[in-house]
Amino acid sequence: MDWRDYITVDPNVCHGQACIAGTRVMASVILDNLAAGLTAEEIAESYPTVSVDAVTAALHYATELAKERTVPLGA
Repeated sequence: MDWRDYITVDPNVCHGQACIAGTRVMASVILDNLAAGLTAEEIAESYPTVSVDAVTAALHYATELAKERTVPLGA
C-alpha cells in the first residue's frame, strides 16, 4: 500500500493539513482515534467517507513523519 494514494494536502482544504483524499477528515483525527483505541473498522463506521484502507494509510503516513523528524524526549 502506498499511503500517498489516500492522503492529500491541499492548501484550500483544512488549512493545508493532511487529509484523507476526497474528504475533509484530517489524518490527525484518524490517528487520534487509533490512539484512543478504536479499530480501523470502528473509525470507518464513524466516518463513512473513510475506508479501512485509508485508516491504514494514515498510520503509514504517521510512520513516515516519525522517520523525518526528531522530537526531543526529557530534559
